[in-house]
Amino acid sequence: MEYHLKTPLKKEDIEKLNAGDIVYLSGEILTARDEAHARILEMGEKKEELPFSLEGAVIYHCGPLMQKTENGSWKVVSAGPTTSGRMSKMTPPLLKAHQIRAIIGKGGMKDVVDALKNRSVYLAYTGGCAALAAELIKEVKAVHWLDLGMPEAVWVLRVEEFGPLIVGIDTKGKDIFAEVREKAQKQLEKQR
Repeated sequence: MEYHLKTPLKKEDIEKLNAGDIVYLSGEILTARDEAHARILEMGEKKEELPFSLEGAVIYHCGPLMQKTENGSWKVVSAGPTTSGRMSKMTPPLLKAHQIRAIIGKGGMKDVVDALKNRSVYLAYTGGCAALAAELIKEVKAVHWLDLGMPEAVWVLRVEEFGPLIVGIDTKGKDIFAEVREKAQKQLEKQR
């Protein structure tokens, strides 16, 4: 199935998605990598308010390359997905603290299926699509925490028909990455 969804996402939007479905997103998405995840969790522990909302949010594992324009706004040069596995440990507490409805990245995530159940989905974006992703980003609405560096800052992006994204892990716990790893392991054992 193919879905065209608008952010912020509601629980009903993601509950209908099944692993393998294709999704296109329009609205706002936020980039976040290791350092941003750590700061979000740290601020939560200190009961500090975030400068952006994560309720119904879509987090994009991306370290974009941006360029400042003559009028002082930002232009996206490149915005391909980064490997999500690095954020696996921080994702369950992040999902527990916030109503994040989708995570976009590449390569899947280990040990997050239970944290995603009935709460969020993992959407896979093909690596090597940095230029295409940049075209689908229509506006840089804001940037937070530039002190972390350009790729680690949180960029608030307005996107239109961002995708195609493949539902890699759905809210029911089906994980296409785990299935592929399992099949590959079985094939490897047969060859021994």
